[in-house]
This record gives sequence, C-alpha cells and structure tokens, in this order.
Amino acid sequence: MENSPIEPITFDKTSFFIKRDDLLHPHFGGNKARKLHYILNNRFDIEKIVSYGSMQSNAMYSLSFLAKKRGWEFEYYCRINENLLKNPTGNLKAALKNRMVLKDISLWPYTPPKELDVLSTLLIEKERMVVPEGGRFKEAAFGIKRLADEIIGWAETSGVNPTVVLPSGTGTTALFLQKFLPFRVKTVACVKGEEYLKRQFFALEKDERHHPQILVPSKKFTFAKPYKELLHIYNRLKEESGIEFELIYDTVAFFTLLEKKEIKKDMLYIHQGGIVGNESMLQRYKAKFGKIS
Repeated sequence: MENSPIEPITFDKTSFFIKRDDLLHPHFGGNKARKLHYILNNRFDIEKIVSYGSMQSNAMYSLSFLAKKRGWEFEYYCRINENLLKNPTGNLKAALKNRMVLKDISLWPYTPPKELDVLSTLLIEKERMVVPEGGRFKEAAFGIKRLADEIIGWAETSGVNPTVVLPSGTGTTALFLQKFLPFRVKTVACVKGEEYLKRQFFALEKDERHHPQILVPSKKFTFAKPYKELLHIYNRLKEESGIEFELIYDTVAFFTLLEKKEIKKDMLYIHQGGIVGNESMLQRYKAKFGKIS
C-alpha cells in the first residue's frame, strides 16, 4: 500500500490540507484499509472472518473485499432489513457481490451479544477470526501507526505544524493517531455523542492523555438519517473542493467544524473514504426530500 497524498484544498473561503486516504485503493481504502492493515499483512490459519454491525457498514464492505482477496469466507451479523435485502445498494450490494454471507444478529453464536460492545481485540476461534464492529480492535494500531508516520514525514518536509481533524464512529483511528502523533488531534463525535465515544476510547486506551479532543455538533443528528443541512454541506464540499466526501460522517464533521470555526489554514483533515455508501444514502435523500441538490 503506497502513501496517500496530502493536498491543499479550499472550503468556506479557507485553504487547508486534506489527507486523501480515500485514494488508497478503489475497493479497500480509507480508515478501514488502515485498521485492517494488520490482518492483510500477516498470515492466519483460518478459513472464515466473522463480524457484525449495521447493514450498510463501511467496515462490512472492506472486510468482504479482504476476505475475498485472502480466499476466506465472510460471515456478517446485523439486524436485517428485508426490503433492503431485496434491493441492495451501496456497501451492502458490494459486499454481497464479494460473497458475504448475511445473518441476523439474534443468531450470533460466538460470544454473548451483550459483550459485543466491549470486544476490543481480534479473536481467533478454531478456524475463524472474529473482528469487532467498525474495526475497533487494538491490532488496528499497526496500520494507524503507518498513517501517523506519513503525516509526521509530510509535516517535517512541508514545515506545517498541523492540527489533525477527522470524524469518528468508534474513534479507533483518532485515538491511535493521538497516541502516535506529536500534534493535536480533534475528532467529531458522529455516533451517539460524546459519552459513547469516550467509552470507545477507554475500551482501547485507559490513559486519557492519549485521547483526542472531542468536538460535538450543537444539533443532535440521528445516525445515518437524512438532514437537509447535511446534504447542503455535502453539495458545498463537492462544488468548492472538487472532492466527493462521505455523506454520514464527513458531513457531520464539517457541519461541526463550520459552527465551531475550527477550519483553519493549519488543519489537516483525514478523508477516510466510505463513499461507496453514498449510493444508498443519496437514495434515502431522494425518497425523503424529492431531490438531492
């Protein structure tokens, strides 16, 4: 995997920098490529990967590609929406094309469901590997350390002392970046708010000195629900920067950065990919609002 480029872009009349992890690989990019680096670059005597999460998860799609590449089966547990399964789009469609086997979360056989939220390491059970939701596991540090080294190398060459900014679901990437970087890391809580994100941090790192700063939007956005203001941010980003961003995480992040006046010339924003999921989200926007621009 080659280093992803860092480019200057302008948004809201401010120029800053963006780390284009979305360009790492057409089917295996963004933060999931970083998190799954450890699995992709080590040998495991397994036949199957097992994971769980939402039905349109970015991690689900990346795991399906990884499993296909390594010749493993991929079994994924979630709350199944039958209508979506009949007409799959986005990440779900792509993962099913990669031969993912979808199962209802109520059938989870590997560890009690109540323990899923605190699972924070890869589990090797017989001939299968269990991967925590969203790639939140300690071994993700290996790939994120490489991302941190790329940022440090760029900072030394460019002379920029950046503030590193990114959105968070489980917060895994942000947490390990703060642990490995000498720069301040700020992350926007995009799932369930600040307390949820703090719990995710503590599951991986007990020392709060290694926790990034959390930014929280003033408005409570229900995860993956269409909002006109988020669609407006998505369209503005695409028009002003010429780059497509992800509709669930990036839009909440930039909404928050705008209202808190955090967009500054020394900002390095990490584009974590995930735009395959935009197909299904744009359909939801059309269904709710009738048009998407």
